[in-house]
Amino acid sequence: MFVPKLYVYTFLGEFVLLYPVYTLLFTDTGLSVAETSSLFVIWSVTGMVLEVPSGAWADAVSRRLLLCLGPLLAGTGFALWVLFPSYWAFALGFVLWGAEGALVSGAFEALAYEELDRRGLRGRYAVIMGRAHSIGIVAAASAIALATPVFALGGYPAVGAASVLSCLLCAATALTLPERRTPSADSDGGYLAILRAGVAEARTDRNVLQALVLISVVTAIWGALEEYVPFLAAETGVPKTAVPLLVLAVWVGASAGGLLSGPAQRLAERPFALILALAALAMAAGALVRHPAGFLLVALSFGAFQMAAVVADARLQERVTGAQRATVTSVAGLGTNVVTLAVYTAYGAGSPFLSHGTTFALLVLPYLVIALWLARERVAPM
Repeated sequence: MFVPKLYVYTFLGEFVLLYPVYTLLFTDTGLSVAETSSLFVIWSVTGMVLEVPSGAWADAVSRRLLLCLGPLLAGTGFALWVLFPSYWAFALGFVLWGAEGALVSGAFEALAYEELDRRGLRGRYAVIMGRAHSIGIVAAASAIALATPVFALGGYPAVGAASVLSCLLCAATALTLPERRTPSADSDGGYLAILRAGVAEARTDRNVLQALVLISVVTAIWGALEEYVPFLAAETGVPKTAVPLLVLAVWVGASAGGLLSGPAQRLAERPFALILALAALAMAAGALVRHPAGFLLVALSFGAFQMAAVVADARLQERVTGAQRATVTSVAGLGTNVVTLAVYTAYGAGSPFLSHGTTFALLVLPYLVIALWLARERVAPM
């Protein structure tokens, strides 16, 4: 029952009905665009600051404990938003939500990989995590679909209560996950020693460092661009009512990519690099054509990037040799956050001068660089 519990945890963690309406809550409360943007910055900075320290905490104490605490913090934040709608309540909620992301990041992958390894299923990690990512996308889409009728019936209190309930169920699910390991805090030095050892492995082990760079870039760029897909869809000239359909096509592509992660894990470096390069070219072509048909290419590229992100994670887990697995994985999370912030900044800086299609095409160019690097580097097999 371990793997189904992972899927349930992933679904409940993404099944938050506040997702599609919380910006409306901010607007209805009277927040300006600048104030809303500052909340996003608070969210991002919180996650970046806590990412690696929380990973070391998971290694020192318990991955399962952090997987339980994370949703509880997020649920508390969502409750604050609905009960006390104000800028400072929203800011505190984003701090709690950012902390949730940091607590879960690293701990989830480490617990899943080591438990699968204990059961002799290490080779299934990419398959299982790919399915988990796809389930997360389905959960988010389901929450968006359900939010409309729930909001119509009960407004913000109703979607807020549903979101808090999902977080509570997610935390309860975490408590049912097995964790048969000896906490590495038993080693001399405790928490600080674990933190130093994890960062040292990430920095000095060449194979681990390569995997960290790969997962940070591959995951961050398409993940950040996903936020701008509705703008790209509108640029094709379709009616506003058709924009969600194009966005849905992209989500379907990303879901399919997650399901293909298992076979992709067996690819050698050069075929893997070729897939990244072709996906980048497909993204650029689909974005530049400015026609709804181009979204077929966009959806295919998002699927390839999702698949590559899961494979990159599996590759990292296979290369970690120390007991500080959550710490090292959290370093990857920090790298992903940094690259994501860079993409947001670049997109915002170019938006007054470039079309959305052109911006998409330019921002996927780093994938070509990564593909060339992978093709030329002699790295450990995936």
